[in-house]
Amino acid sequence: HTGGTLDKLEAIPGFRTDLSVERFKQGVAEVGTCMIGQTETLAPADKKIYALRDVTGTVESIPLIAASIMSKKLAEGIGGLVLDVKVGTGAFMKTRERARELAQTLIAIGEGNGVRTMAFLTDMNEPLGWAVGNALEVEESIEILMGRGPADTTELVATLGGAMLWLGGVAADADEGRTRIMRAMHDGTGLAKFREMVAFQGGDVRICDDPAHLPQARYQHPFVAEKDGYIAAVDSERVGIAGLVLGGGRRRKEDPIDPAVGLRIHRRVGDRVACGETLVTILCNDEARVPEARALLATAYQLSDQAPQKGPLILERLGGKAPGGS
Repeated sequence: HTGGTLDKLEAIPGFRTDLSVERFKQGVAEVGTCMIGQTETLAPADKKIYALRDVTGTVESIPLIAASIMSKKLAEGIGGLVLDVKVGTGAFMKTRERARELAQTLIAIGEGNGVRTMAFLTDMNEPLGWAVGNALEVEESIEILMGRGPADTTELVATLGGAMLWLGGVAADADEGRTRIMRAMHDGTGLAKFREMVAFQGGDVRICDDPAHLPQARYQHPFVAEKDGYIAAVDSERVGIAGLVLGGGRRRKEDPIDPAVGLRIHRRVGDRVACGETLVTILCNDEARVPEARALLATAYQLSDQAPQKGPLILERLGGKAPGGS
């Protein structure tokens, strides 16, 4: 609802993801990492099939979802793959059973093509971190790379990144990989690598030191608690749609995205809040969109007199063979 990964990266002034395969390979060789999407030469059929799914009511077909995801991954010539399959109100898969079915399908395709593949089912019953929006999520990513990001997103990065290092054969196991990821987030090496990638892909590297160089929204409006209580639940999908109506996502494929707008989350499930306390800051460039976003947030946040039980972020791990097949 709030833009895809490439939309977020393209919130960085000058950053390009429409790279040729040759340029992409050069980035991987020289920088060690590079960001690219589906192109006319990388899984070109995927774009056409995806458009067909829209008009044939098959967007939720697990075989077609799996084909779309894995065609791009396999086209890259990878040897290992770690997948984050989200579950909950803010996810495509609303139930754990459906998410597990998708994950198992993805793993079977990967392993069947000689790619070590692992999937994590992760909770998406409330927004991750404090940012919903494109430039805002880039800023949050930089905070994480400085070792001062939100605990939940940092945990997810360390878990997924640690597994990637293990499957890539540069860590003895996922725990060692996690330790190395955490170290990179605190000693500056992670941010230094991100800076290299931004420079290689034409982006303004000043954003790595000062987020003011990212697009900024003109207006801010608070969304406040209407009574005392605990935040019992958050409908992440409604929060995402609120970001969309502000201009942070697309209602139609051809809609432009405003990279500056979004939501800054201040309080989370389980937090005790007071009447009038700001739960979310709405950032916008068109104040006429605020009432609709505010109405969505009002139905997304549920307050209770009792503190809720809060589950884990990482729900389940599936698949994953160590290099060498053990």
